[in-house]
Amino acid sequence: MALDVGAVTAWMNDFATQISDHENRLTELDRAIGDGDHGTNMARGMRAVSELDGSTFSTAREYLTKVGMTLVSTVGGASGPLYGTFFLCIGELWDDNADASGLSTALRGGLDGIIRRGKASPGDKTLVDALAPALEAYDTHAHRGVGIALQGAAIACAEGRDATIPLIARKGRASYLGERSRGHLDPGAASMTLLIEAASRTLS
Repeated sequence: MALDVGAVTAWMNDFATQISDHENRLTELDRAIGDGDHGTNMARGMRAVSELDGSTFSTAREYLTKVGMTLVSTVGGASGPLYGTFFLCIGELWDDNADASGLSTALRGGLDGIIRRGKASPGDKTLVDALAPALEAYDTHAHRGVGIALQGAAIACAEGRDATIPLIARKGRASYLGERSRGHLDPGAASMTLLIEAASRTLS
């Protein structure tokens, strides 16, 4: 299928629904090791995104750029700049007619943007620990097409999310807890998994 504005709008609407459905859970996760506002903040941002009319954008690139700007201005906390940067960066590289390799290029641009913005590395107990293995899995399966690659990415993303539980946080508010951050799932990794799972359902 084409990775056009219609497909990307469906992706964002699916993600918005998942965030709404999991808002309380994300807040609970963040309450354990953060400010306790991740679910609330993400829900507010994605409500604003869902109000965007995809049909008014001529390309997915334009729409994704607006999504990024909307999240930066509405989410707040650490998540707003990180998710906003992710979508701004993938918007710069998005091609409505891209193949599986082209989608990988855009998504990796988003990961690179998050790493630059948040200064996080794999193992720091952040959303990078979910997204990085997701994109590795995507590339492993990309020769089989976007659908299969995204399915693999979603599975790896969930595994990366769960692998944050034994880690000690080295970035963000959770890092203040030191050893006490061990044993808790990272809320950013949880919301990132919802995003990649939504991509698997809508962009395949």
